[in-house]
Amino acid sequence: MYPMGYYGFDVTYILVIIGAILSMAASAHVNSTFRKYAQVRSGSGITGAQAAEEILGRNGITDVAVQHIPGNLTDHYNPAKKTVNLSDSVYASGSVAAIGVAAHECGHVMQHATGYVPLSLRAALVPVANFGSKLGIPVCILGMFLGSMGQTFITIGIWMFSFGVLFQIVTLPVEFDASRRALAQLENDGILSGEELVGTRKVLSAAALTYVASAAASIMQLLRLILLFGGSRRRD
Repeated sequence: MYPMGYYGFDVTYILVIIGAILSMAASAHVNSTFRKYAQVRSGSGITGAQAAEEILGRNGITDVAVQHIPGNLTDHYNPAKKTVNLSDSVYASGSVAAIGVAAHECGHVMQHATGYVPLSLRAALVPVANFGSKLGIPVCILGMFLGSMGQTFITIGIWMFSFGVLFQIVTLPVEFDASRRALAQLENDGILSGEELVGTRKVLSAAALTYVASAAASIMQLLRLILLFGGSRRRD
């Protein structure tokens, strides 16, 4: 039987609510932290794009282009196209926040160049994680209406969703390591120093929390699926 509370309320929704609150809080924190340090100009006077180009150059990486993309904090590294894509708030900005974000994306480039195993694992998980995240829950729901075959579909759906959760978990060391590489590079190359590095570290730490919150929310959703569907078939 599915876990129900008073008046038929599904108590497992509490897990979804907690996950949503964590995600919203983390998102609000990273946005407020970025806005704060976006007002702090770096002493070097270079922009996020220039910082990225300098970091790549100092690491002997010449086949990755730095380009501008629209949006706010839509920054990412595309290994297939070999481009570091920097958003409106980062590309032409000379703030310590923008330089930190640009350096973080270069951290992913360095991971790719050195064959960082968690990055390769995450890339391998992308297709199955996307598939499982989208279809895992619908397959579980479908299983509710399939009689004797229902539990088989439910089990398949839970396993499909699990790949999306695994992707979120593997993402954590990838993001933490990229930030570690970014901060070390900025300090060693003299791009930022002192209080500038402190501000950049706060921005990257806040960004890391969004991945932690996302992973936690995914784990809670998986736990909810297991509580709802993972046991024996529901009784009428």
